[in-house]
Amino acid sequence: MTDVILATFRLNARLMEAAQGLAQHGDMTAAWWQVLGGVLDEPRSVADVGRIMGVSRQGVQRIADLLVERGLAEYRPNPAHRRAKLLACTEAGYWAIRQISVAQGPWTTELAKSVDVEDLRTTLRTMQALITTLEGA
Repeated sequence: MTDVILATFRLNARLMEAAQGLAQHGDMTAAWWQVLGGVLDEPRSVADVGRIMGVSRQGVQRIADLLVERGLAEYRPNPAHRRAKLLACTEAGYWAIRQISVAQGPWTTELAKSVDVEDLRTTLRTMQALITTLEGA
């Protein structure tokens, strides 16, 4: 298990490097891309984005404020909670994400060629099981 954890740390570092390079296609950082990705399908509270992405609410809040300041996202009223506004993607945010997607598609396709698809499916199931176990602890 320790070897899996160490390999996961190393893989995460390489993926974050790649994400940083891909995010530049949308004039964003990897962290901005991650937070904006949490509201592409629907507006969410900062706390909800944090839960989805597995990061702290405070970290998401700092980035959300930057995204709003740069016009990539906006805050909207939350009918379920007066104080916890919803973060929503703006047209400029969707445009930036589209620019990243143009670069991400070929990169992902090329990377996937190096691993058997069934191995990827097994890896995904294993990672999901570990996440479920750790989040339940």
